[in-house]
Amino acid sequence: MDIFKKIFMDFSKEKRATIVATSVATFLALIKLIIGIISGSVALLASAMDSILDTAISLFNFFAVKKAEEDADEVFNYGKGKVQAIAGVIEGVIITISGLFIIYEGIAKLIYKKETTLLGVSVSVMLISITATWFLVRYLERVAKETDNIIVKADALHYKADLLSNGAVLLALFLVSITGFDFIDAIFGIAIGAYIIYSAYEIIKESVLILLDRSLEPEMVAKIGEIIANTKGVKGYHWLKTRTDGKHNFVEVHLVLDPDMTIKEAHDIAEEMIKKIVALDKKKGWVITPHFDPYDDEELNVHYFKGEIEEDE
Repeated sequence: MDIFKKIFMDFSKEKRATIVATSVATFLALIKLIIGIISGSVALLASAMDSILDTAISLFNFFAVKKAEEDADEVFNYGKGKVQAIAGVIEGVIITISGLFIIYEGIAKLIYKKETTLLGVSVSVMLISITATWFLVRYLERVAKETDNIIVKADALHYKADLLSNGAVLLALFLVSITGFDFIDAIFGIAIGAYIIYSAYEIIKESVLILLDRSLEPEMVAKIGEIIANTKGVKGYHWLKTRTDGKHNFVEVHLVLDPDMTIKEAHDIAEEMIKKIVALDKKKGWVITPHFDPYDDEELNVHYFKGEIEEDE
């Protein structure tokens, strides 16, 4: 046991989070699936299916985090941080599919009027699930806050949706037990499926924006611009571009400096600026690339970007 504990603690916080999530999801999937099949509860089976997908997703996330943590090399000069965003898109799509399946099962129960049995046992299973998921969500949110990792944030959001859906399942089973109306279970199952699809949208959106090299948050860009403008020796700046891969923040900027200063002086100015920018977010790695200009050539840079510069004859 000590060996496994040592191996576990040697992992990064992000990897440990995915291992814990996988273990909890596997445990919940087994008990929900067994009782769901026996009882015939669509809501419980829907929750079991979601937990099975949770297991697969969290296991996939472990390998995604592992790959994203690999250092840059000769082939991937900027590292593999965007693996996190790719994982987020895949996770969101899988969650959406599970939501559609749950809606299908709910509609089928309404049409064929299937009965729900073993309500007492099913309620007990959901109470266990809610308790375990609540602790898991708190743990994942803490790790997400400490690391700002998009995979862990997606997992936390996902399991928070599970927590709410499990509460809805519990309420559905309770209402069926006191009213005898089995259609309530199906309606709640459909509602849970719709909510799961809705929660997946945010995960997919955030991941796709990272893959499209969206700039950093406006507040962060404003702070970076303020640091650059207030750096001693900088006469102006332009062509400020930012992006993130989920693990690193990237900044490119053209600094307008005194054309008569030495390279050493320009380097020292840039070094002072970089240190202040890096201090804005110590959870992320930074790749900051300054370009030195003797004058403001922003318009020329725009033409370069558009490929509008003709070669000299």
